[in-house]
Amino acid sequence: MNLEYQVLIAVALDLALGDPRWMPHPVKIMGRFAMMLEPAARRIMPSARAAGIAAAVAVTGCSGLAAWALVRLAGELHPWAADAMSIFLIYTSVAARDLAHHSAEVFRALEARDLELAKKRVSWIVGRDTKNMNEEDVVRAAVESVAENTSDGVIAPLFYAFLFGPVGAIVYKSINTLDSTFGYKNERYIDFGWCPAKIDDLANWAPARITALLIAAAAFLTGMRPRWAIRITRRDGRLHASPNSGLSEAAMAGALGVQLGGPVWRKGKLDPMPFMGDPVNRIERALIPKANGLMFTATAVAVAAGIVLTKGMRGIL
Repeated sequence: MNLEYQVLIAVALDLALGDPRWMPHPVKIMGRFAMMLEPAARRIMPSARAAGIAAAVAVTGCSGLAAWALVRLAGELHPWAADAMSIFLIYTSVAARDLAHHSAEVFRALEARDLELAKKRVSWIVGRDTKNMNEEDVVRAAVESVAENTSDGVIAPLFYAFLFGPVGAIVYKSINTLDSTFGYKNERYIDFGWCPAKIDDLANWAPARITALLIAAAAFLTGMRPRWAIRITRRDGRLHASPNSGLSEAAMAGALGVQLGGPVWRKGKLDPMPFMGDPVNRIERALIPKANGLMFTATAVAVAAGIVLTKGMRGIL
């Protein structure tokens, strides 16, 4: 089966099933493996930064090798088994349905006028203090989560799947998992997490910029503000400390005509995050399903473009 059809089926499975809790997810396995390696790497290597580099190489290398071996072993049974394994691995790397589900849970709590429940649910998807949030803060956090995760939870794994197949998708997820596990600028991980953070920035450089364009395309297709999405991305996308994270948030802010970002509290300390976008529209709960609509539309455009480009490259080569 051609790669583009494997990706298409994998995305369809994600939209239909999400990530069932009972299923052993590769990301959980990679996260546990990374945590298990940390103390051993710190004992063996002479510096925390060297230990972090060693852990990153081990996790990404083992993840890629495991994905390749699973597809190869499945192929020894039957070619269809190899296709099925490839589809499964790509499916586990994409998280569109779960992203929409978690933000929709926040929306439903707000619709029920249960702010405390909404704050609890949004705390599951953002890394900030939620205790003193008002409804506007909760909505902003949920929309920002959708925007950021559209890039690293959906578009980036699709980008690497189309380029390098299931191995590429899994290696990308291992890089993303390493950053989520170790990429913190605190005393423990400022050096150990240096390599995971840097390779995550590098891996997300192209997907983050593609995501901003896809959100603009989605805004065009859904009757929102495509020109604003591009303009705000160019104006505000690089204000974020990360070279990538601000781009999709700025594009989402422009597409929705709202102002996202701004200072937030994390572990009792004020984080002076930049504002992105212009406050043309109010921050209200209806923005959450609109953001999800943009995410799903951007995903559809990404899959369609990936199929066309993959087929075109195959024809050329």
